Amino acid sequence: MTEEYLNSPSDEVEEQHNLEAGRLLFAKEAKFFFGVQRLNQLEPSSLPEVALAGRSNVGKSSLINAITGRKMLARASSEPGRTKQLNFFDIGGKLVLVDMPGYGFAKASKSVKDDWQKMMFSFLRGRPSLQRVLLLMDANIELKQADRDVMKMLNRAAVTFQIVLTKCDGLSAERLKQKQQEMMQVIRSHTAAYPYLRITSSKANLGIEQLRADLARLTL
Repeated sequence: MTEEYLNSPSDEVEEQHNLEAGRLLFAKEAKFFFGVQRLNQLEPSSLPEVALAGRSNVGKSSLINAITGRKMLARASSEPGRTKQLNFFDIGGKLVLVDMPGYGFAKASKSVKDDWQKMMFSFLRGRPSLQRVLLLMDANIELKQADRDVMKMLNRAAVTFQIVLTKCDGLSAERLKQKQQEMMQVIRSHTAAYPYLRITSSKANLGIEQLRADLARLTL
């Protein structure tokens, strides 16, 4: 199983249509085209944007590479929590993926964490082209306070976020089912949460096609 729904799933014909749309979108060229460390460097976007957020080491770079089918498009920092740049990737002139700096890094000072939250909140609240945030969570790690804080921030910014569980290939079927149930409860408790939970593994290519389909729908 790669997903859980709060609402009824689409019928089989629609689902196949969405999967094909996702395949076609990510068969297009994917390229890095812009990186900023300050919000005043940003320019308006004419394309829909989807940002990826998550704790350091959650697997954002691996997921971006898996979605786009490019092994080295996004690169993880050798020092988690060090990168403070927003990285923008163009997907065939149809969609932009925004790789956000990781949060929740233990060695960071309170001032660094506060700066991160201020920068991210300003970006999220003031970006009309931003359609959704994919909030990545490692399925092997319990929900942290940093995750709860980010979800509250997304609620305040009125930005739709979709929870994506990563690294799910290492969980037993029983543990994965339990994790799904836990995350569905979290989704129900947040007004800005999108009612579809995605179960993924970049290593095992689990849930990647379904996530591509989700993103393709935002380009219509």
